[in-house]
Order: sequence, then structure tokens, then C-alpha cells
Amino acid sequence: MSISLRPYLPHDVPLLAHLFRTSISELSSDDYDEAQIEAWLGVADDDELWAQKFADTLTLIAFVDQEPAGFITLKGKDELDMLYVAPHFARQNVASSLLTAIEKLAHARGVQTLIVDASDSAEAFFKARGFTPQKRNTIMLADVFIGTTTMTKSLTPQTEH
Repeated sequence: MSISLRPYLPHDVPLLAHLFRTSISELSSDDYDEAQIEAWLGVADDDELWAQKFADTLTLIAFVDQEPAGFITLKGKDELDMLYVAPHFARQNVASSLLTAIEKLAHARGVQTLIVDASDSAEAFFKARGFTPQKRNTIMLADVFIGTTTMTKSLTPQTEH
């Protein structure tokens, strides 16, 4: 299995919406109820707003043997905004590859600490990758409350050999 990454291009909007929807629909049902999932999915309903999210972020897309497998976005200089993986590529190093790449890019930009508001479905992944929970949040989407956890990770300086 070969994982490759490339930057987001404007024509990727439908692809990222599809990855977002399938990831949430199939990987979050143990942590969120149907109403919460439907509200979360609604974030991608407006094509213009969805496209604007990507125009305002650094976005990388992962491919496994040229098949779209996931994506990650860095909002501003230090906020991981989205990390979603196609369900059939879950737990196959796609999310880790995306996160490692974003961490390296952020570090190269001088970022010392990354922050993420992790879904309950993603919290264990981020903990395993060195993120520390800071606070619990409740956000409102389409009149439904959804829980997340703000987590941070210090990016250690890389030494040259």
C-alpha cells in the first residue's frame, strides 16, 4: 500500500465533501447519535461555503494507490481544522501520514504548538499522536449539541544531523 499526498486544488471540493460525509457517517456512529451526525454532515451542504473553508486553509489530500483516502486542513498557522479518512482506509496509516506532514509544515513555519478541537471519534487518535486534552467543548450545529475536546501538541524542535 502506497500513500501519497498532494495539496488541495479547487476542483477537489466534491471529493473532499464525499470523504467528509462517508467518514462521519461510517466512523462516528459509536460516539454520536443520528441527529448529531446529520447536523455535522450539514456543514458540507453549501458548496460555496465548503469551498471557502479550503481556500482559507492549508489542505493536503492523501491517496492510497491513487485512490482518494483522506484529507487534513491547517487553519491559520496552528489549528488543525479537519482530518477525515475514507472508512475503508481507517487504521491504515492514512491519518498518521497526513498529520505527520502537517506537523512538519507547521514546524517549518515556526509553529510551536498545534491545537485541535477533536471529535469524540478522533480523540484517541490524537492522544496516541502526542496531543494532550485541555478542555471539553459543546458546540451547536443546526440546533444540535456536539461534544469535542480541545487538545494541544508541542512540536519539538527538529535537530539537524
